[in-house]
Amino acid sequence: MRRLSTLAAAGLLVTQQAAAQQQCESPRDQSTFELQALKSELMVLAESCHDDARYNAFVNRYQSDLAANERAFDDYFKHRYGKQAQRERDSYVTSLANAQSDNGMRLGSDFCPRNSAVFDEVLALRSPADLPVFAAGKDLVPVSLGACAPPPAPKVTKARATRTTRKH
Repeated sequence: MRRLSTLAAAGLLVTQQAAAQQQCESPRDQSTFELQALKSELMVLAESCHDDARYNAFVNRYQSDLAANERAFDDYFKHRYGKQAQRERDSYVTSLANAQSDNGMRLGSDFCPRNSAVFDEVLALRSPADLPVFAAGKDLVPVSLGACAPPPAPKVTKARATRTTRKH
């Protein structure tokens, strides 16, 4: 029994560490990544399940919120990566979609029936203001990617070694 408690505590710690790894420096950034993950998940769902009509309904209903989120997402990458922003952003978006698509492939024929209700849920929200909370509750940012990747390490210039001679 004691061993079971220890294993449960260790599992909880690992889960908490994984969740902490994907946290951003600011709640705004975290929300930006969560909403981006929701949009990506719905896009993968629409493509995989041939449900373009409901994806288009989602985009039309939340168009201004999604556009604002896209700007915040772009700004995040510009701030973090400077001249490499577009490349890093594109890489993240591709990795996100691939991770979500891989999850769908693992579920196989169960993917569409299991996940299509997300469209019903998101389209049933009372107001666009509910969208960030909904996205956060879905926990769609893969742990393997995390949100708010760390900035690139600063370039280190190597100092030239100098030899000093001592006189004895």
